[in-house]
Amino acid sequence: MTKPRRNMVSLTAAGLIHVTANPPLAVAEESVETGLLIRQAAERGHTDLGWLKSYHSFSFGGYYDQQNMGFRSLRVINDDKIAAGHGFPTHPHRDMEIISYVLDGSLQHKDSTGKGATITPDDIQMMSAGLGITHSEYNPSPTQPNHFLQIWIQPALRGLQPRYSDNKVTADQKTNEWKFIAGPDGSGASVGIYQDANIFASKLQNGQSLDYTLERSRHVWLQVATGEIIVNGTTLKSGDAVASSRATDLHITSAMDADVLLFDLA
Repeated sequence: MTKPRRNMVSLTAAGLIHVTANPPLAVAEESVETGLLIRQAAERGHTDLGWLKSYHSFSFGGYYDQQNMGFRSLRVINDDKIAAGHGFPTHPHRDMEIISYVLDGSLQHKDSTGKGATITPDDIQMMSAGLGITHSEYNPSPTQPNHFLQIWIQPALRGLQPRYSDNKVTADQKTNEWKFIAGPDGSGASVGIYQDANIFASKLQNGQSLDYTLERSRHVWLQVATGEIIVNGTTLKSGDAVASSRATDLHITSAMDADVLLFDLA
């Protein structure tokens, strides 16, 4: 008979839960030794409004967990599914870099700067809320649901002028390689943000591998958006994440087709 799984939980200085499995497996012990931290999909917060089904990697809205308030400047990763013909009505934001990453369907954006666009999985979208902005997000399809990740990055400076940008990032540009989708202005990223944070995306085909080297004094959060991967021997499924605050080499292999986001943070 399979032994019941128990979790041993401790709090890191960055406010991230450190989870290891019991009974102790070699993989779990190795994760502790290398400083890899696991955030499991099943432990995320959840909001269900009927038209919106959302999972929260960090505290958000009615979900509050003092042990999961963010990771470095990364404040929000919401895994959102919006029913056809529904969306978020106009609402305000302030002093936050907000990135929309569409996995399936389309998402229509309008904001108080006068900017707006409908984005698909072939786009990346960024809005700097700065000293204050209002916007709406809507699934314009009458039949197809939308699936996207809503990402918030805390800016390095407060009270900046709001701005909006989007850019094309096609599936071919992300297939089995890292695509630099967001980073500081002038860094060569697809969209610029007001923070020392570099965000990479990849669509890994089944059996393909990617590596990433985290430099000293940097911090990494690796989010599995869809599919299944193996990171340094640890299996991660859709919604799972792994993080590290130590200089380390990440070796990532897909166990099935997967969408992956990597955050390299100051």
